[in-house]
Amino acid sequence: MMGHFWAAREYLTPTLKTSAFLEKGVLTPDEFVRAGDELVFRCPTWSWQGNSRGSGSQASATKTYLPAGKQYLVTRNVPCQARVASMETAMDLQRGEDDEGDWLISNFIQHKERCIEDEFDILDETGEIMDVPKTATLEESDGNDEYADMADFEDDNVIRDDVATAVVVDRDDNLIKTRTYDLSITYDKYYQTPRVWMMGMSAEGQPLSGQEMMEDVISDYANKTVTIEAHPHVSGPHASIHPCQHGKVMKTIVRNLMQSSTDGDEGPSVEMYIFIFLKFVSSIIPTINYDFTMDVTASTSK
Repeated sequence: MMGHFWAAREYLTPTLKTSAFLEKGVLTPDEFVRAGDELVFRCPTWSWQGNSRGSGSQASATKTYLPAGKQYLVTRNVPCQARVASMETAMDLQRGEDDEGDWLISNFIQHKERCIEDEFDILDETGEIMDVPKTATLEESDGNDEYADMADFEDDNVIRDDVATAVVVDRDDNLIKTRTYDLSITYDKYYQTPRVWMMGMSAEGQPLSGQEMMEDVISDYANKTVTIEAHPHVSGPHASIHPCQHGKVMKTIVRNLMQSSTDGDEGPSVEMYIFIFLKFVSSIIPTINYDFTMDVTASTSK
């Protein structure tokens, strides 16, 4: 029933026409297409798709503010060898030996090169920067907003490679059991940001249940920020990351990219949005190994 409510809310929301990428961390539909085109161009594992539902529901599923053949982005058969619980256990053990302070979700991520040097500032409920000590964290949610925990990023940048990933893979008779995921990205008209969807398959080729898919989500977000929803274009239940905080987080990342620039760059281009976005999403689903084929850097155009 909430799905019908959200669909109606999105339908009644005016389509964003004016770019607010740098100011608010959001995209117009045209900018989403431009960013998606760049992802497909640079990462051949990703592709554009039209509607995948049957003909009876295809017309209603089509988003008229997007091209018919560019309704959503998809990458298929992405490997996922380890459960998140094994990573969290490893990080709990490391936390006991770490003198630098609290455990950070961003420490789960390992990349080839560091892309952002500045740390995250902390946002208050209005999206403005809070004047707080570097070791502070956001206060706990009051429980009125089940998605509020998406904003609970501690004072560290989400693109970080200084802690190696320690995992325990599923094995049986010395054979690695590898789950796979189809990941897709739609445009959420209400929140004016991309939205990620995940559908998993077991090593034996059977669809994963919702509970099983939550095993591949950081526990703080499972069944809270990440829930089981009906995909707008693809049949079957999907795990989806709710986009209510995406704009705020992206605004922070973009601002830090601009502040970290030392050569007068104006900031990342809108074409870089989905690359930055996917690096942020990897802090929520760190064991699903979708490909990053390029570094996130500020645009050199003037």
